[in-house]
Amino acid sequence: MTAEAPEIYDLRGLNCPLPVLRSRKRLAALPSGTILVVETTDPLASLDLPAMCMEDGHQLVSVERTDGGHRFTIVKG
Repeated sequence: MTAEAPEIYDLRGLNCPLPVLRSRKRLAALPSGTILVVETTDPLASLDLPAMCMEDGHQLVSVERTDGGHRFTIVKG
């Protein structure tokens, strides 16, 4: 879970609101500064996860489109 080897959290196949709820719970269990890569297939996650990061004080480093979904790189605040 370091910058060299971030944790990949596979939430593909889950629909709203589960990607946000599970990401929030996973981030709460991690120390500040940890990088978490979240993979989703829910189209609403492209709106919901950035909003969650803003609300909870995490840094959204990048959002990438993948085959069938998105990959979010988040640094826990």
